[in-house]
Amino acid sequence: MSKATGRAFDIKIFARLMSFAKKYRIRFIIASLSTILLAGFSALSPVILMMAIDDFTITKDFVRLSYFTIAMLVVLLIQVFFQFSFIYYANWVGQHIIRDIRAKTFRKILEFKMSYFDNSSVGKLVTRVVSDIETIANFFTQGVFMIVSDILKMIVVIIVMFYTNWKLALIALATLPVLIYATKLFQIAIKSTFQDVRNQVANLNSFVQERVTGIKIVQLFNREKIEYQNFININEKHKKAHIKTVWYYSIFFPIAEILSSISIGLIAWFGGLQVVGSTAVSVGAVIAFIQMAQMLFRPLRQIADKFNQLQMGIVAGERVFNVIDTESSIDKNGTFSAANIQGNINFKDVHFSYIKDEEILKGISFDVEKGQTVAIVGATGAGKSTIISLISRFYEINSGLICIDDTPIQDYDITSLRQKVAIVLQDVFLFSDTILNNITLKNEKISLEEVKKAAKQIGIHDFIMSLPNDYNYNVKERGGMLSSGQRQLIAFLRAYLSKPSILILDEATSSVDTHSEQMIQYATDEITKDRTSIVIAHRLATIKKADMIIVMDKGRIVEKGNHTELLKKHDGYYKNLYEKQFNSETVI
Repeated sequence: MSKATGRAFDIKIFARLMSFAKKYRIRFIIASLSTILLAGFSALSPVILMMAIDDFTITKDFVRLSYFTIAMLVVLLIQVFFQFSFIYYANWVGQHIIRDIRAKTFRKILEFKMSYFDNSSVGKLVTRVVSDIETIANFFTQGVFMIVSDILKMIVVIIVMFYTNWKLALIALATLPVLIYATKLFQIAIKSTFQDVRNQVANLNSFVQERVTGIKIVQLFNREKIEYQNFININEKHKKAHIKTVWYYSIFFPIAEILSSISIGLIAWFGGLQVVGSTAVSVGAVIAFIQMAQMLFRPLRQIADKFNQLQMGIVAGERVFNVIDTESSIDKNGTFSAANIQGNINFKDVHFSYIKDEEILKGISFDVEKGQTVAIVGATGAGKSTIISLISRFYEINSGLICIDDTPIQDYDITSLRQKVAIVLQDVFLFSDTILNNITLKNEKISLEEVKKAAKQIGIHDFIMSLPNDYNYNVKERGGMLSSGQRQLIAFLRAYLSKPSILILDEATSSVDTHSEQMIQYATDEITKDRTSIVIAHRLATIKKADMIIVMDKGRIVEKGNHTELLKKHDGYYKNLYEKQFNSETVI
């Protein structure tokens, strides 16, 4: 997370945000021209009003007065047209730019290493992609264009003032330096408060997202009151951050209003004296100057408010760019296609750690031949699941070598590699969508008939057909409408349809009922036929048929062999593990 810069305006972030407008330069130019012309025609109204009053005061000619009235009406209509053009194109550009930034940010997130997500809050990432980028939209629509429009209006008004009467102009601008100084202080103070607001929004989003996702745990352990109190505390911090911004607003705007009123009072006082004492200043000029003073001070007050939108956009941009600039993607320099890999896997003295100097794998070496089924067993934390993450290149190893068909995996094109490696995890993730879309992942090349054929081959077609709307059954968020065993079966079919050369099953039969386990076991036998398979399981009875069993303990391989060979080892790790599990199941 970036820290506050202490500056009211960060030119580097501003320039980077504005660079996204290059793609839409024509509409950007239209919006800019509309802003310039709007400023010019806005200053015409008080000038025409001054001329109308002064002319009518002398001539008393209603016909000439009607001409002035028509002229003011025409100017008003032109202002309306340019106002429409300005608002429409400014918002059009803003919305297209945030679409591009959001797409770029999400694409970057999709390419991050798993280690990035291990250390990042999902809620905060959601805040970056959604609400922070919405704030950037206001940077363009309510910030940049509005500020430019207001500044141009002020410049034109000041020019007209001095051209009309320089003495009245000086009187009108007497309080302006004080207001500009107050605005500057306000802008500096408000930036840090807006950063605090965005931080608290991210914290709030993160907290709510995690508690809603883990609502079963919250209720199961009777943590409703505790989590509610935690939410109250976070919500209180969020409220205090917003109130701090309100505090600055409540100070600045009354000051701006007082200074504006003083300026108008000075114009009326000085102008009135001039009108009474001589003909140097006309009544029309005094009225026009009062109107122009309002046109001058109102935009300045709005500039302070719009500058806040600019500030918030820059703060949000800073946070979003931190995500975009994060270098946490897997090296994708590999050029070898994995389309025709056979499935031979070699680990050669592989060392790996999630946290520096805390090794999870400590020199792992083993070979898997094409078509073999290899089981990996061991206690929790032994490094079993880490091995499958490395085969798919979710993480980079510290040292050693992992090869598939004698080619280092980093030399493969990562997309083609992952297309040939299918994984069924213990905790299956399903999207809030139909079973069909969860199986095909909306791959249009896979037809419903292919899905049904594959489902029949691995024995789960009847199960799917028993559900309401069969393959069009919506499983809701995270597959909540299905049991854990049913989700596993859907994951098996998804993996089978991808036609992988290497299949990895991670605790695929844990925490499921007997009926589901029988279906999963049948599906396992079918999808592992004639392909390299790595099976990770705590339940040793499910891996008796494996060609080789690798036994791990504390990041090292302690035994290798098939089920029969390992049971023959006197006081062997696998034998002790198997006997303990067998005796435990017998007692149950």
